[in-house]
Amino acid sequence: MAFGQPKIEYKTNSQILKMRAAGLVLAEALDEAAAAATIGTTTGEVDAVFAGVLERHGATSNFKGYHGFPATICASVNHEVVHGFPSDYVLQDGDVLKIDGGAIVDGWHSDSARTVIVGQADPEDQRLSDITEEAMWRGIAALADARFVGQIGEAIDDFVSAAPGKPLGILEDYVGHGIGSEMHQAPDVLNYRSGHRGPRVKPGLCLAIEPMLVRGNIETRVLEDDWTVVTTDGSRASQWEHTVAVHLGGIWVLSAHDGGVAGLAPFGVVPSPIEA
Repeated sequence: MAFGQPKIEYKTNSQILKMRAAGLVLAEALDEAAAAATIGTTTGEVDAVFAGVLERHGATSNFKGYHGFPATICASVNHEVVHGFPSDYVLQDGDVLKIDGGAIVDGWHSDSARTVIVGQADPEDQRLSDITEEAMWRGIAALADARFVGQIGEAIDDFVSAAPGKPLGILEDYVGHGIGSEMHQAPDVLNYRSGHRGPRVKPGLCLAIEPMLVRGNIETRVLEDDWTVVTTDGSRASQWEHTVAVHLGGIWVLSAHDGGVAGLAPFGVVPSPIEA
């Protein structure tokens, strides 16, 4: 701790490669969990699919047991924004499911989330998810040239605020974070303009970038389970997240199969893998 600010953990290339291994397992687990999220499936069954992929690869969950969290994914449906428990809830046509999960390989963490719309999507729900996903990629693209972490939130806020159609809200109470030898580390990664530039971007910085957007008011509350975050007005929410590394050669999206090639292409950013 220096001057009241948590110390940031900067990773070596070999440590980033271990995080990449965790990210690839996580990407596969999210693929299979998302594919399992169909009408008539329970969120508990989706969690079991995700857990099975981790077990198959000898990876462990960084969610299960975290401050008592009971599952390997957060499964948050509709007005549940984040931190929802998988359960016997049966997915219905049109449900908006946020699947947030993580993996640990050799002590190094990865964290990623996707929004899945079950069955036939309401066009406004699809728009919500699409804008949230693009906001994530714009934040990641901004990191490629950023001098300070706060520029990520500025890029996300500018895009969301300018999006045509009904305004969407950016949650301010829940933000991205540093990641590495632990799942949650310094620094916080805001998804909005704050006037605070944040720490300087330097090689070895690894971040989980995760905008959460809502169709209504940004006010939230936590349910009696002390975990599940819901919108107070019942509006639907979306979350997208990737783990990203900064190194001397550029940035690398550790939890994307292609390292971020497709997601970053529209912004003229080419990710740079680290050679083993």
